[in-house]
Amino acid sequence: MPDLNNQVPFVNLSNYIIELDAIKLIPENIARKYTMIPLFLIRNTLTIAILDPSNVPAIDEARLCSGNEIQTLRADDAEINMAIEQNYNLAGSMQGTIKDIERMAEDFLAGREVDVNRIQKIVEEPPVIKLVNLIIFQALKEKASDIHIEPEETRVKVRFRIDGVLHNMLSFSSRIHMAIVSRVKVIARMNIVESRLPQDGHLTMLSGERKVDIRVSTFPITFGEKVEMRILDRSSGVAELNKLGLSDALLSKFEGMIRKPYGIILITGPTGSGKTSTLYAALSKLNSQEKNIITLEDPREYILQGINQAEVNSAIGFTFANGLRTILRQDPDIIMVGEIRDAETAQIAIRAALTGRLVLSTLHTNDAPGAITRLIDMEIEPFLIASGIIGIISQRLVRVICLKCKESYIPEEEAYKKIGLNPENPVKLYRGKGCMHCRQTGYKGRVGIFELMLMNNEIRQVTIKNRPTADIRETANKTGLISLQQDGFDKVLAGITTLDEVLRVTYIDDK
Repeated sequence: MPDLNNQVPFVNLSNYIIELDAIKLIPENIARKYTMIPLFLIRNTLTIAILDPSNVPAIDEARLCSGNEIQTLRADDAEINMAIEQNYNLAGSMQGTIKDIERMAEDFLAGREVDVNRIQKIVEEPPVIKLVNLIIFQALKEKASDIHIEPEETRVKVRFRIDGVLHNMLSFSSRIHMAIVSRVKVIARMNIVESRLPQDGHLTMLSGERKVDIRVSTFPITFGEKVEMRILDRSSGVAELNKLGLSDALLSKFEGMIRKPYGIILITGPTGSGKTSTLYAALSKLNSQEKNIITLEDPREYILQGINQAEVNSAIGFTFANGLRTILRQDPDIIMVGEIRDAETAQIAIRAALTGRLVLSTLHTNDAPGAITRLIDMEIEPFLIASGIIGIISQRLVRVICLKCKESYIPEEEAYKKIGLNPENPVKLYRGKGCMHCRQTGYKGRVGIFELMLMNNEIRQVTIKNRPTADIRETANKTGLISLQQDGFDKVLAGITTLDEVLRVTYIDDK
């Protein structure tokens, strides 16, 4: 008879950060009795690490205590016991920490005017520092791109954005919210007294040999200040062009675009779609001693050796438009403008492209053809757009199927219709079952999907005639445009991502 324990995946707890909310679901005495420790809760399933997964009474008691279904993983008894010591002590001390912070923060809770020196004293207390550090370092461990600290009526919710999707991670009493927010403000060099207005700040942290930049934004909402922390991990470096997810055909076209001596290349898509990564990858490809490359960014996310990088500062009047004018007096060969936000910046960028410079920038539009009408809306003359643009890329990021739990399946007939295949010719698609490695999501990591529209004679003609986006797209389709969705479907058929994921980030026109 096969050993059941050998069929249960093994987890190394020595480098695992355990969710405090999960710890609360199983009492410490039960955890010690059965040598188990809860790891994380997703929906109504609690994942635990246990020495003996075949111990049915232990599993039943865990189910009864937590009120959730139980999924088991094996772990070494020494590691489980150490994790119990560390995490139950932490979870147990959390209540004491909350009481300590509440006692120190009576002025906050009473709503009275708070002395700056008193705030400073509270945020330098070890319990407050410990909780903020825990949140940040757990986010780094989970490879999160953002941390959201969100006050509700009685609780504070902490969510991480992992692979583009928000996950609930921690929650604690709203009575310590002000102390936590004030601590974040102090280390981000923000005004700790002002809570009525939004603020922006920045901090740098070291995690081992990793240097991590964190942009901090606060925003006053109904129950207090919401905090958003954008994590920029410099240790990950700049991606190479061939690692972004471009197909061989699109990669060849894009490399041809960036080799042009002058003109403008636009990268479009919503916030968080990977536009900046594509710009940096292109600049890294172009970087050479023979080229004077200057960037204007908001903010600068990575340092690129050999490239002259600058950050805009609207507080002192150093805007994209003003900075771009000055760059043109710096004898540039290649200019990267972080974002075209207004008509003035667009005008200067287009004219720079028409006077012998290669310009790369981003624009917030839903697709590549829409970038042309967006520029026309900015009152850029259509003939300048037609003459200046080399090409436009639109992109999104989709989650990649987790390689640890990837499985094949035969899709239902409806899926064939969405992809445009004949259900009479069955194909295998892939999905992730969900495992410890991917936090039961079935996904691990992200990759880009793209559409690339080269400016050709046909598209120039409809641009000059100021035709609507639909006409520009129709013309582009006739000249070989592969849409975002089609590129996504190609990655579905290749087993890279799932149909649900592509449909999540792309738009379907039902007409």
